[in-house]
Amino acid sequence: MAIAQLDQILATAASATLEDWGQVGLPLSDPPCTLRGIKLPHLKGHAVEAGIWECSPGRYRRQVVRAETMHILSGTAVFKPDHGEALTLQAGDVFFFDAQTHGEWEIQVALRKVYLMYDAPG
Repeated sequence: MAIAQLDQILATAASATLEDWGQVGLPLSDPPCTLRGIKLPHLKGHAVEAGIWECSPGRYRRQVVRAETMHILSGTAVFKPDHGEALTLQAGDVFFFDAQTHGEWEIQVALRKVYLMYDAPG
């Protein structure tokens, strides 16, 4: 991906109109967290998935098996991995999660991020 494409994605991600993706797969709160997002089509056919993702406040179990890099655009959340210290995420932060990172999300203020998921080298 060219640097110009990445700049364009970040410039429009904060205001992009997102599609309704329903509720999270493993909710831990009532009401359950709901998701909205879009996948970036220019990466179809590649071993990566990129997009813009947003989640309403609440708690749920992370069930993503791929590695993920994310840039938080807005909101606040805490991720408590099954093994390790809790992480607080907020606007401006960039995080990397290894493949098979499991734990609990607590979305405190609706969270919006740009994400890139990919298969980690094995």
